[in-house]
Amino acid sequence: MAKRVRRQPGAFSDHKEVETKKATSSTSARTPSRTATPIKIDIFILRHGEAGNRMTVMEKDSERSLTPEGRAEMQKIAQSLKAIGLQTDRIYTSPLRRARETAEIAAKVLKIPTLEEWDELKPDGSKPELYRKLARLEQNSRPILVGHEPYLTSMIGEIIGTTSAKIVLKKGGLGKVRITSFNPRISGELRWLLTPKIIAKMS
Repeated sequence: MAKRVRRQPGAFSDHKEVETKKATSSTSARTPSRTATPIKIDIFILRHGEAGNRMTVMEKDSERSLTPEGRAEMQKIAQSLKAIGLQTDRIYTSPLRRARETAEIAAKVLKIPTLEEWDELKPDGSKPELYRKLARLEQNSRPILVGHEPYLTSMIGEIIGTTSAKIVLKKGGLGKVRITSFNPRISGELRWLLTPKIIAKMS
């Protein structure tokens, strides 16, 4: 009989998914699947923090940094993510300064060993090329992607197969998307979408 996993108060994880896996594991053992192992890559999509007013000149706008309030909020958000046990070992960020600073705060607090800049996460970055990079990640990877709007919600819409969903990712907000296939096109499901206020209340 499968042992139930007791959810700890205040925790935010995938315990229900763990229970389902344990409950079905015996059945899987009796009837081995002849199909290929399905893809499962969980990506955590983080929008950069507050960075002040947008500049009209692209070169200057790319150097726009987080405001003191934005840095303080991202620090709190990262601490909350640490408190609820978010597990990841890599973070990929847009090279724009506000995104890079957001990623650096998260990496420091969560002790993420790998931080890389990906041009594909720029506001005008190539989503097809981004998907090709994600397709090269190991099975069960759980990276954080740090970027901008409306690029991020457009990406979420493409992955879950809709362009009409009204998805709002606030500055400092975090979403979780599970990618289940890259062929013939990227596809997956939106697991959750959190505002900064909700994240802060979770710890």
